[in-house]
Amino acid sequence: MSNAVITENIAGKLIICFNRPEIRSPLSIAVLEYLHEILDKTRQDKNIETIIFTGASDVFASGADLREIAEVTAKTAREFALRGQNLMNKIDGSEKLTIAAINGFCFGGALDLALSCKKRIASPDAQFAHPGANLGIMTGWGGTQRLPRLVGEAAALEMFLTAKRVSAEAALEIGLIDAIFDEPLTKALNLPKF
Repeated sequence: MSNAVITENIAGKLIICFNRPEIRSPLSIAVLEYLHEILDKTRQDKNIETIIFTGASDVFASGADLREIAEVTAKTAREFALRGQNLMNKIDGSEKLTIAAINGFCFGGALDLALSCKKRIASPDAQFAHPGANLGIMTGWGGTQRLPRLVGEAAALEMFLTAKRVSAEAALEIGLIDAIFDEPLTKALNLPKF
């Protein structure tokens, strides 16, 4: 699909790179559908042991495309939410080692995606947020369940209700990420399978 997502297989480690940093790499419907396809194809591929999600430049990804959210109606809201939920559940339930190599901004639905991975490695300048409170929306892709399980209810509520940005250092402190490295993708490529 165009150049919004680039994939590369390095020795059994599939890198999925969100590649529209100029618009913060939104997880549009087309991107979500493409990710579903990739995960379905790799599920039975024994040559792929690890799936690494990362971004280009200084952006991991943002959440749902706000233009698409604006078009959601009462009739289409459930389908819109389920598309994202099903993808996050697919990542969460994968038998592969799934890693988010977070190289920058990781907001909204992209944070939900990172939370669905088994490991999260961030660059020192990565930032995390669930900005829904400022937009009058709440994530429907599973983050409201996964974030409190990972960081505790108090820290999760603060992120959801204030929409404040959390630095990589603060994210490590609350358990949102597993490690900070200058080159998170390089580190992810060198992690052993469990």
